[in-house]
Amino acid sequence: MTPAHKDARGRPLVAVTGMGLVTSLGLGKNNTWSALTSGRSGVKAIKRFPTDGLRTNFAATVDFLDASQRSAPELAIDMAARAAEEALAEARIASNGGFPGPLFLATPPAELEWPQRKALYGAGGGSELRGYCRLAAAARDGDWREMNSLFQFASVGEHLARRFETQGIPVSVSTACASGATAIQLGVEAIRRGDTEAVLCVGTDASVQIEALIRFSLLSALSTRNDPPECASRPFSKDRDGFVMGEGAAALVLESYHAARARGATILGLVRGCGERADNYHRTRSKPDASPIIAAIANALADSGLKPQDVDYINAHGTSTPENDKMEYLALKGVLGCHLSATPISSNKSMIGHTLSAAGAIEAVISLMTIREGTIPPTINYDLPDPAIPVDVVPNVARSMRVDTVLSNSFGFGGQNAALVLSAP
Repeated sequence: MTPAHKDARGRPLVAVTGMGLVTSLGLGKNNTWSALTSGRSGVKAIKRFPTDGLRTNFAATVDFLDASQRSAPELAIDMAARAAEEALAEARIASNGGFPGPLFLATPPAELEWPQRKALYGAGGGSELRGYCRLAAAARDGDWREMNSLFQFASVGEHLARRFETQGIPVSVSTACASGATAIQLGVEAIRRGDTEAVLCVGTDASVQIEALIRFSLLSALSTRNDPPECASRPFSKDRDGFVMGEGAAALVLESYHAARARGATILGLVRGCGERADNYHRTRSKPDASPIIAAIANALADSGLKPQDVDYINAHGTSTPENDKMEYLALKGVLGCHLSATPISSNKSMIGHTLSAAGAIEAVISLMTIREGTIPPTINYDLPDPAIPVDVVPNVARSMRVDTVLSNSFGFGGQNAALVLSAP
């Protein structure tokens, strides 16, 4: 391996050779990119289940996949598979089946949904048992192998591993809204260690289910701006009132730069740095001094060997919640200092909602497309700037600009903080 194929620390450079996307804006990364750069929202009223009596009745859903009759794991597998197929086709790898490396998957926790619980409860027949005891008896006495094969945390990864014939045991991670970035970091580390020359990193989330919507609503985390829903997500705006749930998937084929060049692959970009830092302050809130978020961003930059002034654009976590956006600003200011004011920033979540476990992977793909296309997607609904967050938000209309290096942030409940530094090849 020549020095040109290594970073400043002598580690293998990690190249991206294939990318795939499924979002509420469409199937495939080109459809999402076209809509994003046009400032079009994928947020809409929820049709797949009743929302009567709920404070929030909208989300960024992938209705074009006819998700109304499918469970969350089934939809998550479908979206992930479609994204992976697109990424593998672009990378021109594993065309004969048999991906030559491991799978790192970001996916939400698995649990039975109300239709499955209802089916279990109904299986109790005329039993005198009630509540949990009845559920347990029905589960013990019936044949629920099909349900069991879906509603386990590892089930999505196992389905994908079989389909794409990845190597070894698939690794599934759930670090809340940082999961997608965490999966990419695990892939980068595997290549740097020399464990493999290629990895398939996937993030997928189909959490727009009635119980999840109720839970986030009870946390007062969701926007209640029901009319019109496409105007609900307002990252960094003074009148932001909560995030919008979204669903989608992304896949990235990562390879060592040396291996990618050796087989003649087109290199779409580089993952230069990964950083993380845990925060045990609160189950949903960030530490008031933003020190863990600052550390995650600083660690990513240090890992990349770049300096704050090398960052050309920030693809923000930018959820549109009052506290998150302010904390992200404080963290960015703490790391980038005066360079922050000269660095454009935007949030894809203004159009595709918060895709939770998939967000870090989806936003990594969009960041790499920003580099390749020389266009920064806007933050829509940015009509009332927050004076407490004085940053260069790209407002409402895409901005043409050469971008060589992107900082992409992902911060999750439970103190899960991750950041990626992505660059041109």
